[in-house]
Amino acid sequence: MSRESKKQPLLTAKQTAELFDILAESISPTPELNHGSKLDLIVAVVLSAQSTDKQVNKVTEELWKTCKTCQDYIDLGEEALAEKIKTLGLYRNKAKSIVGLCKILLENHHGDVPGAMEELIKLPGVGRKTANVVLNVGFGMPTVPVDTHVFRVANRTGLVNEKKPEKTELQLLKKIPKKHLQHAHHYLLLHGRYTCKAIKPSCQRCQIAQLCKKSGLNKQTQTRESQGSR
Repeated sequence: MSRESKKQPLLTAKQTAELFDILAESISPTPELNHGSKLDLIVAVVLSAQSTDKQVNKVTEELWKTCKTCQDYIDLGEEALAEKIKTLGLYRNKAKSIVGLCKILLENHHGDVPGAMEELIKLPGVGRKTANVVLNVGFGMPTVPVDTHVFRVANRTGLVNEKKPEKTELQLLKKIPKKHLQHAHHYLLLHGRYTCKAIKPSCQRCQIAQLCKKSGLNKQTQTRESQGSR
């Protein structure tokens, strides 16, 4: 049997449209990472790796009292920045990345965050997912950042059947109705964060349960985990 024939059936275009209509009615596509400027945004997203949005927001609330520009971060320096963000995972690497990207922004972009994928991924600590978040939230572009929640929900529901985030992103871009593309990643992310959780998905209260293919979930797991989430 070929690899393709083993794949789970995917949602049809009609089902996909219905799924996003339902999510759009029930989820406000508001970023949970606080930010003011585009620089704040890229710093917050870099800090969010292996940290929760709540943890990052607590750190940035204090950090941004003194760090408002690229030069502020450069003047502060890696060691002092690391001290300010030490409650977050990988804080030393993050401090190095933030100071490094601020230097490049000053040298190559007059201190402004660029609005192009090819420029963003040249910055330290910025991969494709982070760049897509900046483009979507900061520049209003219809990109689909694929984090762990988006990846899980997209594959579990049957929107896609992919093994890697980038392939998941490319397939989602093809399948998501244009009217929902701008906010689609927030719908999937927030649905994954609060309903379609990795360990205890709340299937019984899920508004798209009737459409979901439940890939990777057997009936016993769904029942047990749904009851546990009440």
